[in-house]
Amino acid sequence: MAAAINNANVNLPTGILDGTKQAFTIESNGQLFKAAEYRDIVVAYRDGSPVRLEELGQVIDSVENNRSAGWYNNTRAIVLAIQRQPGTNTIQVVDNVKKLLPSFRDQLPASVELNILFDRSQLIRESMHDVKFTLVLTIGLVILVIFLFLRNLSATIIPSLAVPLSIVGTFSVMMMMGFSLNNISMMALTLSVGFVVDDAIVMLENIVRHMEKGETAMEAAFKGSREIGFTIISMTVSLVAVFIPVLFMGGILGRLLHEFAVTISAAILVSGLVSLTLTPMLCSRFLKPPKTAEHGRLYLLFERFFDGLRRLYERSLRQVLNYRRTTLALTFLITFATGWLFTVIPTGFLPVEDTGRLNGNTEMAQGTSFEEMKRHQESVSAIVAADPNVDGFMSSVGKDGGRLFLRLKPREERELSAEEILQRLRVKLSKIPGVQTFLRNIPSIQIGGMFTKSLYQFTLQGQDMDELYRSAEELQGKLRNLPELQDVTSDLLIRNPQVQVEINRDKAAALGLSVMQVENALSYAYSSRQVSSIYAPTNQYQVILELDPKYQGDPAALGMLYIRAKSGQLIPLDTIAALSKTIGPPDGEPPGPAPGRDDFL
Repeated sequence: MAAAINNANVNLPTGILDGTKQAFTIESNGQLFKAAEYRDIVVAYRDGSPVRLEELGQVIDSVENNRSAGWYNNTRAIVLAIQRQPGTNTIQVVDNVKKLLPSFRDQLPASVELNILFDRSQLIRESMHDVKFTLVLTIGLVILVIFLFLRNLSATIIPSLAVPLSIVGTFSVMMMMGFSLNNISMMALTLSVGFVVDDAIVMLENIVRHMEKGETAMEAAFKGSREIGFTIISMTVSLVAVFIPVLFMGGILGRLLHEFAVTISAAILVSGLVSLTLTPMLCSRFLKPPKTAEHGRLYLLFERFFDGLRRLYERSLRQVLNYRRTTLALTFLITFATGWLFTVIPTGFLPVEDTGRLNGNTEMAQGTSFEEMKRHQESVSAIVAADPNVDGFMSSVGKDGGRLFLRLKPREERELSAEEILQRLRVKLSKIPGVQTFLRNIPSIQIGGMFTKSLYQFTLQGQDMDELYRSAEELQGKLRNLPELQDVTSDLLIRNPQVQVEINRDKAAALGLSVMQVENALSYAYSSRQVSSIYAPTNQYQVILELDPKYQGDPAALGMLYIRAKSGQLIPLDTIAALSKTIGPPDGEPPGPAPGRDDFL
């Protein structure tokens, strides 16, 4: 028997004595709270002497599941995965969890350490930092290019103001739509920087053209904006129209790019509004007539450079126009080559990224005992721990096999990428006999809810189970022969060793036994069956009845199991049943995929 108990005794009320003047509560000590208290329970009498439970077996405090184990860097550990709820922010959840860690550490014994295996928010923070830097760099480059071409400080500042104003206006739209600042929305803002200045530059150029004719800044602003206003509206609408198909795209890709399309469209619309209103107003106030501007040597140097580029373009354009047929033929050739390249270039959903982590699963032969699984898992862990690119790892093994989670060192501290580390570990782990290890570089976005040992999975379905099982094994064999695939496996588990107990109902009935008695005896002996519960003040615990472990390892021990008939006679199991070895699904369950997730904080 096993019961995990560590609470103080609590007497339970069993009734009330309600007298004429006073009431008494009746309490009894029938509730047992520790395994040691079960040892003195009398289960039978033989020759007038009591037979206590401790004389028939061991009564110990234990854990609820003793067939699972976990390690952190080869040290026994308990791994806790925290998953955020849908609609919550990962960074906020991680920050709140980290605030609680000091109080948890204070409550733990000194011999117990609390470590963070993987913090997904770190990748998100680094990614956002890179996107922010890219956004700032893009804005700086755009302003620099404007200055190089205009070579006028006031003329550069006017269209450049469209960038921050458009981004701030886009933030308002994002807030109304319930969007957040993430990689998708920040990417849209980065790409929109080049779009939002186009309208302002077109407006500025037309106003400057009128000022070069001798008009004042105010007159040029009115005339220039009146002439170019419709053009800017058409440019803005045409740019937004490009993203309308993306906005209404369906499926996973549509959900992924919906926020991107809305954000960049909002930025373009806001920039169009800024170009029609703010840009002409600034031009009327701050632009100076070109004749009054004094130019230095650097300006004149750039002016000669751009004049040279313009003359080069004029000569090249004349040559193209002189060879119209050749130019047209080259155009068709380039178009054909583009279409051909589109068909031959490899395609994929998302590119493989180096996120600094690898996930893995270990698979042993069906029917492998737990102790043997532990030994295999420790062999795998030893190879992983010896790799210099691994910063830390978690390893666990249980009923459904083993799992690995590798945290790699920062990219700047290792020479190999995650894919290269994966392939190197794959070669080393394949040399361990009796275990297969499947490592994966987890993508940023995982599609599908089924647990899988690889990045790709194929589901085979059918009505005829025998035909389905046969076809699944045949398909798996053919896939393994393809050179493009590696680590092909299946979640079809139908070869687990089993001991089939064929009960002879006639013999059992003749000896006073029912089929239910036989099945109950097997269940009590080998299935860790709960026979009682311990109700403590803050928790409850199971009381488990099972056969001594030394009789649970050999199928031959089944014949030694005795079942008491109604007459009191003990009948050995092999008298009323035939025992045979077969194969089938584990634990008698139908084969199928095990649920699981790889995405946690």
